[in-house]
Amino acid sequence: MPLRDTSADHAATDRTFQVDLRGLVDLLSHHLYSSPRVYLRELLQNAVDALTARHAVEPHGNFGIRLYADGKVVRVEDDGVGLTEADVHTFLATIGRSSKRAERIAEQRADFIGQFGIGLLSCFLVADEIHVLSRSARTPDAPAVEWRGRGDGSYTVRTLPASARPRPGTTVTLTPRSDAGDWTRPQQVHALARHFGSLLRHPVTFDDGSGGQAAPVNPEPAPWARSFPTPGARSRALAAYGEEVFGFAPLDTIELDLPAVGLKGIACVLPEAVPAGRRHGHRVHVKGMLLSEQAEEVLPEWAFFVRCVVDAESLRPTASRESLYEDATLAAVRDALAERLREWIARAAASDPDLLGRFLQTHHLAVKSLAVHDDEILRMLLPWLPFETTDGHTTLDEFARTHRTVLVTSSVEEFRQVAAIASAAGLGVVNGGYTYDRELVHRMPEIRPEVSVADLDPATLTAHLDPVDRETELAAAPYLAQARDALAVFDCDVALRTFQPASAPALLVDSREARHERTRSRLAREQEGGLWGDILGALRQEAPRAQLILNQLNPLVRTAVAIDEPELARTSAEALYGQAVMLSRRPLRPAESSLINRSFLDLLAHALRKDS
Repeated sequence: MPLRDTSADHAATDRTFQVDLRGLVDLLSHHLYSSPRVYLRELLQNAVDALTARHAVEPHGNFGIRLYADGKVVRVEDDGVGLTEADVHTFLATIGRSSKRAERIAEQRADFIGQFGIGLLSCFLVADEIHVLSRSARTPDAPAVEWRGRGDGSYTVRTLPASARPRPGTTVTLTPRSDAGDWTRPQQVHALARHFGSLLRHPVTFDDGSGGQAAPVNPEPAPWARSFPTPGARSRALAAYGEEVFGFAPLDTIELDLPAVGLKGIACVLPEAVPAGRRHGHRVHVKGMLLSEQAEEVLPEWAFFVRCVVDAESLRPTASRESLYEDATLAAVRDALAERLREWIARAAASDPDLLGRFLQTHHLAVKSLAVHDDEILRMLLPWLPFETTDGHTTLDEFARTHRTVLVTSSVEEFRQVAAIASAAGLGVVNGGYTYDRELVHRMPEIRPEVSVADLDPATLTAHLDPVDRETELAAAPYLAQARDALAVFDCDVALRTFQPASAPALLVDSREARHERTRSRLAREQEGGLWGDILGALRQEAPRAQLILNQLNPLVRTAVAIDEPELARTSAEALYGQAVMLSRRPLRPAESSLINRSFLDLLAHALRKDS
């Protein structure tokens, strides 16, 4: 049986999407634009693009943009290319349509700021009606045309006599809503115009309706686009501009120039250190119009010691025109700007040691993060970078002159445990516990082949501690036995040696890895018999013990080892252990905190009983 053709019963009908303009504006305001203030940027941008198109028709014309705001209306007037009646129907009445696309200017987009046909809708963020009056420069005999768009989605179009607008161009007038006063009062409009348009290449003026002379919005070109009598004058002007924009006096300014993408600007070196990885936003203009003040993506993460202000021709904005589109061009710009920063560091290292010293003193962590991954910076700056050592804070170059063998700890607490004793023993130890430090110290032989670097081994340190004579060892044996018994709960052995400085009563030789292994072994014993205990037991090794080394040269230790009262001997050993733990500055475990408190109180009670 043949199948029945049902196509006639279900004929398809073409329909047109219905657009809820109020809903679309709400979407723009809450999800595309960061603030209603962008309405003025969009109006300025449309005016600039219209001027760009006018210059293509009349290359030598003198055209500009005029802003007016008196608290009742906001008006933006340009001498741009203008619109005909057909253009108005095509481009203002169709959401998403762009005249630049329609006229096949895709190949010439570098001349225009905008690439999306939704900018005019941003005016509905502050007004319920948009009034546009325009006259075309391409069709000089065409009448002026008026378009009124309303927030409910309706609009009207009518033609007017040429006298309604004697010159080609476009005027956009907004009557602000009562709730938009914060964004449309005269002072704010002027401030927004300066904020977004201070680097525009076309003249922009502002009139507040008071009858005075219109104020220039962008009276001077960017400082990098101006000529100066001397290099010093140029440097001072760039620094002054950086301070005006960012609010701090730069440690130095780095001029940026990438002709391939039409990018110019400056990088301002921060005068104060910032935490590693805290990225600052950079001020990015596209063809003079401010795109973003928080564009992190123009520089790599390691360049957190500068803030940039740049103006580019070829960077591509996102739909909101408040950030940059991540593409191959932006990636190439980021790499090129990173290279400019490296070149600045190289120049400072080669010709301005004072500047380099101030920079490294402030931003050594940023440079260390760069040197880890950049061999050129490593070779150039590693000898100059400051490190914490047993000789104090010094550069590796200076430290290596005294110590041909450089020992490096794996943690800050390890360094603090051994620093005083290692220094007295003549050992050269570097604190490798800070970010990047241990890795960089180990690369020192690449720069200074005569220097050897090794991790600090506890055996290396204890080898420099002298044993006591046999008679002293035997006399102290009862005390040492009591001390070992008191500290067994901490898996800590006790030994008696002599070492400098004599002011140090004890040295605790321990490591984070050893403590972890002891914790694992203790858990294995507690969980014995269960599945978890079997797993830990399979991993069981001989747990490394901590070692409390008492200094026979210290008067307090000589007195302690002679104690013949068992309880007092245990208490003094606990006190010496607690003091050694605190000197290491590592976090105290609860049992250690309890021991320190108890031993102090017991010693105090013993002293009071003795006095009474």
